[in-house]
Order: sequence, then structure tokens, then C-alpha cells
Amino acid sequence: MSENKDSEFSIIPTEQILPSKLTIIPLQGRPIFPGIFTPLMINSQDDVKVVEDAYENDGFIGIVMVKKDEDASSVADLCRVGTAARIIKKMNLPDGGVNIFISTVKRFKIRKTLHNAAPMAVAVEYLDDEEADTFEVKALTRALISEMKEVSENNPLFSEEMRLNMVNIDNPGKVADFIASILNVDKEEQQKILETINVRQRMEQVLVFIKKEQELLKVQKKIQKELNEKIEKNQREYFLREEMKEIQEELGETPDGNDTDYQKFKKKIAEFNFEGEIKETVESELSKLSMMEPNSSEWIVTRNYLELVTQLPWKVPALDDYDLTRAKKILDEDHFGLEDVKKRIVEYLAVRKMKQDAKGSILLLVGPPGVGKTSVGKSIANAMNKPFYRFSVGGMRDEAEIKGHRRTYIGAMPGKIIQGLKITKSSTPVFMIDEVDKMGSSHNGDPASALLEVLDPEQNVSFRDTYLDLPFDISNVFFILTANTLDTVPEPLLDRAEIIHLSGYIDQEKLEIAKKYLVPKNLVKNGLGKNQVKYTKAALLEIAEEYARESGVRNYEKCLDKIHRKIVTEMITEQEKNAKTDMKKTLTLDAPDLFKYLGKPVFDESQIKIAAVPGTAIGLAWTSMGGDTLLIEATSFAGKTGLVLTGQMGDVMKESSQIAFDWARKFVLERGAKDAKWFEENIVHLHIPEGATPKDGPSAGITMATTFVSLLLNKKIKPHLAMTGELSLTGQVLPIGGLREKTVAAKRNKIKTIIIPKANERDLEEIPEHVKQGIKFIPVSDVREVLELALGVK
Repeated sequence: MSENKDSEFSIIPTEQILPSKLTIIPLQGRPIFPGIFTPLMINSQDDVKVVEDAYENDGFIGIVMVKKDEDASSVADLCRVGTAARIIKKMNLPDGGVNIFISTVKRFKIRKTLHNAAPMAVAVEYLDDEEADTFEVKALTRALISEMKEVSENNPLFSEEMRLNMVNIDNPGKVADFIASILNVDKEEQQKILETINVRQRMEQVLVFIKKEQELLKVQKKIQKELNEKIEKNQREYFLREEMKEIQEELGETPDGNDTDYQKFKKKIAEFNFEGEIKETVESELSKLSMMEPNSSEWIVTRNYLELVTQLPWKVPALDDYDLTRAKKILDEDHFGLEDVKKRIVEYLAVRKMKQDAKGSILLLVGPPGVGKTSVGKSIANAMNKPFYRFSVGGMRDEAEIKGHRRTYIGAMPGKIIQGLKITKSSTPVFMIDEVDKMGSSHNGDPASALLEVLDPEQNVSFRDTYLDLPFDISNVFFILTANTLDTVPEPLLDRAEIIHLSGYIDQEKLEIAKKYLVPKNLVKNGLGKNQVKYTKAALLEIAEEYARESGVRNYEKCLDKIHRKIVTEMITEQEKNAKTDMKKTLTLDAPDLFKYLGKPVFDESQIKIAAVPGTAIGLAWTSMGGDTLLIEATSFAGKTGLVLTGQMGDVMKESSQIAFDWARKFVLERGAKDAKWFEENIVHLHIPEGATPKDGPSAGITMATTFVSLLLNKKIKPHLAMTGELSLTGQVLPIGGLREKTVAAKRNKIKTIIIPKANERDLEEIPEHVKQGIKFIPVSDVREVLELALGVK
């Protein structure tokens, strides 16, 4: 009987009563090792049901990590090795979840899936440690405990209880499991350790991770030490600085005999004698500076602000005093031709001197690239003996570039206007604002609108930059704007400016400009003497006609640059072969020599536009690049009635071509040259070559009408004849713009006769005689006069 009692109360190890089938709790986080007592929070309703069922029965569950950071929908989503655990205690939570305390018992491997979906159930095979009771395992155990002690002593996250538990574990495999569970190791690495059955291999893996943790702790300690040293150094400097201040105050001295920033600013501000808002703001900022620590970011912002204030030209400017004769001389020295432009500038300066009032001085120079707009601005500044400041607004999309940024932003700066005043140190400089026709707008604002306040004489007496945030009088600044075209310049800007047009140069003008300015300047640029290379008149003229046929002289200068570079290369090469070579020898270049240095001509006689067949005519156009000639072509072929237009025409030009076609059709029908049936059975196609170039405007109206009539009557127009003028539906010839630019283009194209609208006859007076020379202008008021002159048709 006693034997039965002993057998009834004998203790059976938990591992011997483990079930062969387990329901699974998937783990999103790290795996849990055997021999651990830990809490586990369960939120999923499926998992809660698993816990409750297990708790009511034997209390065993399987803990398995999911392969990816996603919810496991089947057993295939789980790792193959997990840990069997017994639920010791269960607590229900208010949100429907449960918090359980589990004691993990033993590793297992999933042998078979019993229920694939939640609640997942599997048949398991329990895994025993492969132990080897050798000296190596004992040595590894000691090494693990020793190294882990070092880690735990330097890491406050390891409690004393953890250290004691680690020392009291007598099983090598369990020591490795315990350490692996408390180390900061990736969950994938922990799973690998869990799946390692061989104790020695497991301990070696854990030892590697301990070493990594030690290295990490060393770096952490080094960073912490450097940080502490920095803090101590800053504190020490602070206390020393404060002591120094006290000593200086006691002695009544300043460091090294120099003024501090505060005293410097105070002295400068007192010299300006500010009043009102400016005085209050500046004194407030100065007071703020005195109370701040020099190491603080606010101190730097305030100091930069006060530095800007004290560097601006606040004093009332002296009256303008310049000599008009000297001004005209400077303009003549710097620029050839442009007589009308220079005349208007001298008149403008004369009025300024007479009034002794610079307010509202705004010039707008308009012309194609390379005609000297920027250099004219510099000459004006030289003529007035004023500092010159230039900036471009081409492509600008942020109004803060003009008016500045708020000081609250990191790296905030004043706008271009205030920057220019600071750089020039004058309140009456000459400001050139380039490319005003190329400004954009974006979510950061509209720079063109910001310029309106800058250029408005009524507002700019108290211009307020966003960064400075103080009223500053910029009405004495002489503003010069430049643009290639007026089409994209905002109308309010045009209202505020005096517009001066700079037209393109004809070949004779380019020849003089090259002789007087470009050749000497470019020779010096390439290391040659001013007179070391001489050009004949024929050579300079040929460069203009065959290599640089443009409105300005930029390409002309590039051609000279190319010639001089090749000459220098020849001279250096010759000197290297023969040391006695004369490097100062003078060269003379004639027209035939140009081929050697510039190659084949870019433009030749074949590129001169000629209306050689019926259905063609030459028109004149004006673009932002200057004047141009247009060869307009028309042809007809059988097909349904209609007009086909090609050549990238804009809407205005399309309407103008339709008007021209309708008028020409009516004219031809009245003469009986074609009948209505012909127009019903044929298509007329009008094309303007250079199809990649957009074209627009109404000034080609009479040219298109002449082209249509030439085609329909099968008549060629007279040679060397071009025309320009808008056409009305009744046949009237209406005025156009840009006559000088068109004349220059016609001269480049060897045109002898130009038909112009009668209303533009007054514009001929503004074209210099040397530009008009060799061209006959015929004013007309009706398109029938054009047809008589061009085709001999009445």
C-alpha cells in the first residue's frame, strides 16, 4: 500500500509529459528560447481562442516565429523550429486580448500539419541537445559567462537578477539559450541559434555575437566620452568668458584694445542719426544682441542683420555733377554707330542734370542679342561717374530674389536690390536688370510683380525688403532694364520705363566695330599685340557676310577669336622648332586667307533668299533675334477645296494667311484668270520654310497675298524685291513695327527695293542714312499697288 502511495506522488519532469500535438501561436517578433519565464501579450482573436482552449486543458502551446513580417495565414508561413511552452497564468485585458505568463520548455520541429488555417495545429518532434561533455564545452561555458559579465557591467539594461540567473545555470546549452535571448541580435540570427541542436556550435555562435556587442559598446563609450568632453569644454569656455567679462568691466577695458561687435555697431548706428521706425528697430536689435550669448544661433542672425544695416548707404546723396561733353565722348569711345540711342541717352542725362532730381529714372533697352545693350549700360555709369551693378532676372521664378527672404529662415539673405546697394556703397548707383522679358513665375511668387514696386517712383521712396524690413529710399537709383523683345514684358513695367530700341548692325557697321573695338580687344585677349594682326577691309567685310550674318557682333567676335587662336598656335609651334622665330612679327590677312582659319563660309550666295518661280515672294519679319527675311512659297494640286498651311505659324499668322487667300481668290475671279470650279477642284498649299522656327504676326499679309496671286496668275515677282505690311480684308495695307530691323535684314539679303505701308513712311526718318543707302523704299496704301510693283499686274 505504501509503495502505491509513493508511486502516486512521485514527481514527473515536464519534458516527459509534453504532448505530441500542439496548437501554434505565431510570433511576429523574436523567437523565445527554452528555459525562459516571460509574459506574452495576445491580441488576435484567433490566438486568444487558442490560449483559452489550451489553458482549460493541459496548458501547452507552441511558440513559432513567422518567416516574414506579415500575419501568418498558414503553417507554411512559419519557421520549422519553435518552442513548446506552458501557460502559467492568464489575465484578460479590457480590449479583448489576454496577457499570459509562459514557461518555455523545449525545442520542437514541426513534423506534420494537422490544421493549416487558424487555429493552426501541428504534430511535433521534440529536439534534444547534442551535448559533448568535453573540456572545450566547459571552456566555452566559462568564456561565455566571463564575456557576458563584461557586457552586462557596461550596459545598464542588464539587471543584477539577470547576472545571477546566468551564473546559476549549470547546463551549457541553457547558458547559450539564456544569453542569446538577452543579446541585441536580429531575430533571424536568433532563430538560427534556436535551430542549432549541437551545443558546442550554438555556444560558438553566441560567443561571436557577444564579441560584436562588446565592439559596439566600445564605440558607444568613445562617442559618449567625446560628447562629454565637448560639453565640458563649452562649459569651461563659458565660465572663462564670463570671468573675462567681469575682469574687463572692473578694469574698464575691451579685449586686445578693440571694440566688441556691440560697441562697433553702436558707434556706427550713432553716426547715421536714424529716426522713427528705423531708429526703434535698430536699437531694439542692438539691445537684443547685447543680451545674447555669442555661441547662440540667434546672436549670429542678429549680428548679420546689424552688419547689413550698418553697411547700407543711408546718407542723403550729393547732387549729380557730370559733364555732358565728357558723357558723349565716353559713349562715342565705347560704341560705334547707335547715334539715335546715344542722342537720347545724352538728352536724358541733360534733363537729370537740369532738374537735379533722379527720381523715376528708368530706361529700357530693347534689341537682339549682341548689339551692346549691357555695354551701353556700363558706358552710362562711366559717363555719370557712378558705380555700376548688374544682375539678371532671366529664368527667375522666386520673388524673394528681388525682395529678400524672411530672417526666420536658415540662410536668409536680402534681395538683389539691397545686395546691390551694399556692394556699391552708394544710394545713387546705376543698376542694370538684364533679361526682364524672360522672367517666370511659380508657387514662390512672381518676380515681375515684385519689380513693379522697385521701379515705381511713387513707391520706391520707401522700398521695404523682406529681410531688412525697414523703409529704404531707392528712388535715386538709375535703373536700366534690358530685353530682347517687348512681347513678354509686363505692361505695367513698360509704363514705368523710357523705351530705347537698339537695332541690329549692317555689314558696314560691323566692319567699323571690328576695326575699332573687336580686333584690338581680341588680339590682347589671345596674347598678341594690338596691331600685330591687320585685316584688309575686304577680309572684315567677308567675315560679316559669309561667317557672321546676324544682328549683333557676338559671332563676329567668335570668328576673330578662332583666327587669333590658330595664329598663336602656329607661332608657338614654329618657335618650338626654331628658337629664333620672331614672335612680334606683323601679319596681314586678306579675304582669301579666311578659308585657312575659318574653313568654308557658313553663309554663301545660295542661302540668299530668291523668289525665282511663280508662287514665291520675299517678306520681312522681326523677331527677338532681330530682323529676318522670309521666303514664302505656295503651290496647288488637285483635291478637295481648301487651304493648307505649314511652317509653324501662330494663330495671328494663320488668320492673316486666310485673309490673304480670300482676297487673292476674289481678285483672280474678278480678272477671270481662274473660275470658281478651279478652286473647288484644287488645294492651295502655303509654306514658310525653316519649319522648326515658330512664326507669328500679321506683317506678312501683303507678302502672302502676292504669293497667292503669283501662283494663280503664274507670274514671277521682280528680283531683289521684298515687302512688309498687314493686309485687311478690303485690301488696305496697314502699318507694321520693327522697320529698321527689317531693313537691316533686307540689306544682308541683298534686297534693292522694299515695299512698306504708307503709314510707316514717318519711321524712315529714324533709320540712319548709311542703313538706308542702296535701298529704295516704296510706300503703298492698297495691295493692288503691291501687285503692280511686284508682278506688273494692274
